[in-house]
Amino acid sequence: MADLADIRILVTRAASQASSFGVLLRQAGAEVLEMPTISITPPSTWEPLDEAIAQLEQCDWLILTSANAVSFFMDRMAVVGRPSSDLSGIKISVVGNKTAVRLAEYGRQPDFTPPSFVADSLVQHFPEPLSRQKILFPRVESGGRQVLVKAFRGAGAAVMEVPAYESRCPDAADALVLAALGDRQIQVVTFASSKTVRHFAKLVEQGLGAAWLDCLAGVAIASIGPQTSETCRQLLGRVDVEAEEYTLEGLTEAIVQYAAATQLQN
Repeated sequence: MADLADIRILVTRAASQASSFGVLLRQAGAEVLEMPTISITPPSTWEPLDEAIAQLEQCDWLILTSANAVSFFMDRMAVVGRPSSDLSGIKISVVGNKTAVRLAEYGRQPDFTPPSFVADSLVQHFPEPLSRQKILFPRVESGGRQVLVKAFRGAGAAVMEVPAYESRCPDAADALVLAALGDRQIQVVTFASSKTVRHFAKLVEQGLGAAWLDCLAGVAIASIGPQTSETCRQLLGRVDVEAEEYTLEGLTEAIVQYAAATQLQN
């Protein structure tokens, strides 16, 4: 992998998730700043998830589209007294390698992972006819896309959609990062989800005022995939880098290639 020396990159992932991305970028030589734009918390109420866990035997499939969904769902099963072995009669589908790795930490391998690391690929490549399938879908409480649920239901599946966790916007942006943006000291800003884009825009406008977009002049906007890129275009006006493989490794490689092509430097 080419060198990212002398390039300062801003990571906007949740604090609990930023370190793994930061490691990849630092290994490529970049200087990494972190400004978490997402705070991962429990849902506003556990009741819907608890009710869903009580009905596990009625489900054919469990759909997990993020590592957060895995952690909160499996941990909640333990809290309500249901061992992971209670999932033995249910097939599990996950989106992305990181989600599969997190599931393996709980002793279970997925029965199906779509070839593309995006949720939309689930329906297109689902290994069984969806008609009359009963699907449990623990997900983020607010702000998630409804495309997947609509597609499953449109194909005839019964979907039990329940909040398993929430991803909130922090109260304020990091003052040092705001200063670096204001002083044009950041060369790349990275986004790993649409929600990180929306929260970034809110926090930076809150911190820098109405002319906040001016601080992104000359800054490369780097996106993990098409949906995130579309949100970048809507709120930031453009996207400069998009990963070909929708993973953190893919995003890192895309930034390396962009830096080499544009001679990006601090």
